[in-house]
Amino acid sequence: MQTNPRLNIRQVSWSNPVGADLRRAQQAELDARFGRADHEPGPPPSGADCAVFLVAYDKGSGQPVGCGGLRLLDGSTAEIKRLYVLPYTRGSGVASSILAALEAEAFRQGITRIKAEAGSAQPDGRNFYQNSGFEPIPNFGPYAGVEHSYCYAKSINAHSAAQTAMA
Repeated sequence: MQTNPRLNIRQVSWSNPVGADLRRAQQAELDARFGRADHEPGPPPSGADCAVFLVAYDKGSGQPVGCGGLRLLDGSTAEIKRLYVLPYTRGSGVASSILAALEAEAFRQGITRIKAEAGSAQPDGRNFYQNSGFEPIPNFGPYAGVEHSYCYAKSINAHSAAQTAMA
């Protein structure tokens, strides 16, 4: 689903070099925010457990500006992983467009619930999820019992991706 006329959002493999570069940039930013590299509970996502991985490109320049993926948790639930946009694009709708595309793909794959996590050093991420219709939930999976970890969930149906795209 193309929700932003300035973007071209493409599904790529987890091993795609552009996606890998964006994930490295995200991890470097999070390492700096948290002040350490071991800020992610549980195993990192991989090509084996991600149902989809997207990269957003600016149509004008052709440059990659963001990414995001869905890790399957079970047959009907996925977790958003590595949702990231380059700092200079923040506030321009790139993250919302990637999220809408992830929700549309989740619905297409029969996923009915999406979960997400943001840590204490990610107030922008927590606000983004809450403003995108996610509800706070008890910490799940590897985040259970982790202090300063905030978890969210959203039900996915025929209208949810369209609502996210219009937000």
